[in-house]
Amino acid sequence: MKTPWSHRYAQRTQRIQSSAIRELLKLTEQPDVISFAGGLPAPDVFPVKEFQEACQRVLSEHGPQALQYSTTEGYRPLREMIARHTARYGIVVSPENILITSGSQQALDLIGKVFINPGDRLVVESPTYLGALQAWNAYQAEYITVPLDDEGMQTERLEEALRTSPKFLYVLPNFHNPAGVTLSLERRRRLIELADHYGVPIIEDDPYGQLRYEGDHLPPLVVLDNEFRGHNGAPYSGNVIYLSTFSKTLAPGLRLGWMVAPEEVIKKLVQAKQGADLHTSTFAQMVAYEVARGGFLDRHVRFIRQVYRERRDAMLHALERYFPEGVRWTRPQGGLFLWVILPEPLDASEILAAAIEEERVAFVPGAVFYPDGSGRNTLRLNFSYMSPEKIEEGIKRLARVLERFVARRAAAVAR
Repeated sequence: MKTPWSHRYAQRTQRIQSSAIRELLKLTEQPDVISFAGGLPAPDVFPVKEFQEACQRVLSEHGPQALQYSTTEGYRPLREMIARHTARYGIVVSPENILITSGSQQALDLIGKVFINPGDRLVVESPTYLGALQAWNAYQAEYITVPLDDEGMQTERLEEALRTSPKFLYVLPNFHNPAGVTLSLERRRRLIELADHYGVPIIEDDPYGQLRYEGDHLPPLVVLDNEFRGHNGAPYSGNVIYLSTFSKTLAPGLRLGWMVAPEEVIKKLVQAKQGADLHTSTFAQMVAYEVARGGFLDRHVRFIRQVYRERRDAMLHALERYFPEGVRWTRPQGGLFLWVILPEPLDASEILAAAIEEERVAFVPGAVFYPDGSGRNTLRLNFSYMSPEKIEEGIKRLARVLERFVARRAAAVAR
């Protein structure tokens, strides 16, 4: 139905759609639904007591400053702390290379605002993070996709994509959302070489890097790029913009993320952010700093790893035990998700409808993570939110639905 507003929306809004995940999150409010749909951290690991104490300290010691406007770049002690923490992973930068954002989702939007013209090509993994597609669809981007396997982006297929003169390359190297896979060290180095050869900048999205449950830490792309270029130490001037967040290590309700980039890029992003929200919440930044400092963040991340490792293992065990033959899945070394591949031509959207109606269990159909809408036989499962007991029950329910669909497919093939 047309309204007086219908013809007034900007042309770019034609590609803006609601997030399938945000819609599915409404199901989590129904107590009888077991939802593996959201990328939700477990609320039972939130450090509520530490936040209560930090809020009191901030208000009693720095109340007027915490409630006042602040600089767009972000609260300097927080940026200094981030610089110290990232240095442990080899990311040597100064606070001037860091911009605090209202969640890393805003960082993606700022990248779109600063870099993307209508029709610009972007190289992304297939599948890729839905939030990035949402952010950049608004700027009328076009996508060149490179498929994934168990070692991440297939870099042997990357060169063809880079020859299309893309604006940048977007990659989630650690515990990929949605696929759960990790880009191998060999492929990381090859990606850096190819991006440099073709002069294509890299956006490295790393929200889960600290949530590793097994295996060795792999150097971020921003570090490998610095080594490749022979640039070690500040001021940072590399080919990578690095994104991360406190959403997975402290709490998503803070809406606190950050970007690492060369100073000239940070200045341009600051200008774009000023037009969006002036600055990220002063109070939230100061509280996060109070909670995280003094070694608490390190201790808390170790606790989160223990909880999520147990839940990942519970889901992998349940999948092995209950899922029907012919269904495959990834085995993530960290993060929040694993990826399920169904026998073709099964459609995960049809299975979702049946799973909700018949078994009261939810997940995210995989097609939403593909720029071209392919991947209809895939789905994403989150293991961080539910308890091990709920995970087993939910997988058992989902398996019953899958068995019916797989049996129908087998019967159709046999005809």
